[in-house]
Amino acid sequence: MNEDVCIIDDEYFFIRGCIELPVIDGEGPFIWDVWVSLSETNFDKMMEYWEVEGRERDLKPMFGWLQTSIPCYPETLNLKTMVHTRPIGLRPSIELEPTQHPLSLEQREGLGFKRIKQIAEDLCNVEEKL
Repeated sequence: MNEDVCIIDDEYFFIRGCIELPVIDGEGPFIWDVWVSLSETNFDKMMEYWEVEGRERDLKPMFGWLQTSIPCYPETLNLKTMVHTRPIGLRPSIELEPTQHPLSLEQREGLGFKRIKQIAEDLCNVEEKL
């Protein structure tokens, strides 16, 4: 469909969003760009409001399943999420279910520059193996 939404076999419905992690000792959030699956009903609702000004006020958060395996963490596929619509031009914000999963903890508690450096090094190592 486009770079932010995807339908597979008219059965699986995905939307692209951002998991934002507060940076404790820096400015701005650390952001993971991810895919989340939605029910057909919620996907259709999201598409109905895709270009509507004020959609972030009109749409309630929607349940979804995280569909991105993020390196540097234990498996992240199928973590429970809530998808929060934001103003036009911004990808939805993805809120993880509050659990003890390290990614969920970092979303709630933040991460430091040392952890960000570790993630960058781990990602470089993953790229080298490919």
